[in-house]
Amino acid sequence: MRALTAAPTAADLRAHVERLDGAAAAGRLAVAVSGGADSLALLKLSAEAFPGRLEAVTVDHGLRPTSAEEAQGVGAIAASLGVPHAILRLHHPLEGPGLQAAARAARYRAMAGHAEVRGVTALLTAHHADDQAETLLMRLNRGSGLSGLAGVRERQVLHGLLVLRPLLGVRRQALRLVLEGTGWPIAEDPANADERFDRARVRRLLARAGLDASAAARSAACLAEAEAALCWAVERSWDSRVELCQGECRLDLEGLPDEISRRLLARALESFGAFPRGAAVARLLARGGGTLAGLKATCRGSQWRLAPAPARGRGRG
Repeated sequence: MRALTAAPTAADLRAHVERLDGAAAAGRLAVAVSGGADSLALLKLSAEAFPGRLEAVTVDHGLRPTSAEEAQGVGAIAASLGVPHAILRLHHPLEGPGLQAAARAARYRAMAGHAEVRGVTALLTAHHADDQAETLLMRLNRGSGLSGLAGVRERQVLHGLLVLRPLLGVRRQALRLVLEGTGWPIAEDPANADERFDRARVRRLLARAGLDASAAARSAACLAEAEAALCWAVERSWDSRVELCQGECRLDLEGLPDEISRRLLARALESFGAFPRGAAVARLLARGGGTLAGLKATCRGSQWRLAPAPARGRGRG
């Protein structure tokens, strides 16, 4: 489906949230609002779509001198819409090359804790088609596999919180149209134009090269469907080909494609509490056994066995 370039309506939003999760849509919802144009547009639409059972939440990392003022500004806008608003102030130091990823993880942890206290069934975020296109290109540049190339998910559970992203089929400019005539102050994050960050560089590339963000977002959606199909196949293979008993895991990989075998092997490792990178699992599969993350894998034909490695035989794989 081509990404929406006309301003979405509250009815559009409500229908999409209900499609993503009907039960959650009928409960109490929260919307993440940074003060930027995208999240303010989502706040406006959500207030109309879910009157009386919506609240807004803003996470203030304190990374910019204006962040506290911006959070208060979101509160004023939310109050004008009759929406309760909470500011979650984080005091953990964030710095270094992984700043944006660390900040994102901290935001979701904080919002999940708040949602649990407030009885919120799902959190809505304002990720849109242009975000999806940027994410796809960033991950292509990093050599990501199918799971990574599937991009931002419409429905995801993070830290026990159901996160719904109903605007992935909407272009950034269409969300700007939602705010026309509101006169609301819009917070601009300098990091969005700071080319020390991958996303800012990719955003510039998309603009300069004239790449079709809608087409890239559609590709990500197709890859997400393929990823879901693979997960479905792995789930069924796990039920029929894996046996957990007496502290070990036995797998029958006879006749399976390499990708399914790799995922089954990764899941078997996870059953012991080990979460090695996909490349490490692929190497273990290719060499037909070895040690990885404190586990010993042995293979006879297509039959695999995983068990804790003896202390003197442990290695990193």
